[in-house]
Amino acid sequence: MPVIKSISDLRNRANEIARLCHKEDRPVFITRNGQSDLVVMSQAHYDRLQAQLELYWKLDEAETQATRGAKGIGHREMMRRLRARLP
Repeated sequence: MPVIKSISDLRNRANEIARLCHKEDRPVFITRNGQSDLVVMSQAHYDRLQAQLELYWKLDEAETQATRGAKGIGHREMMRRLRARLP
């Protein structure tokens, strides 16, 4: 179930809401005049969401390339390239 707080709660209990975002590791939805207005989340949660979006974008790009007939590289070649980048 989502955590929903009012804008006045955000103003008066910001520290409590911040603790809740970190403890529950999920966003808190903020309402203004009974309507959804903002979403507050921890930086760690936001970073994970951004990483997921980037991964989905890359997967979509790879799928589009595969549909167009683009050839990828094999596992051995990929591992060789990755190892070459290591110090």
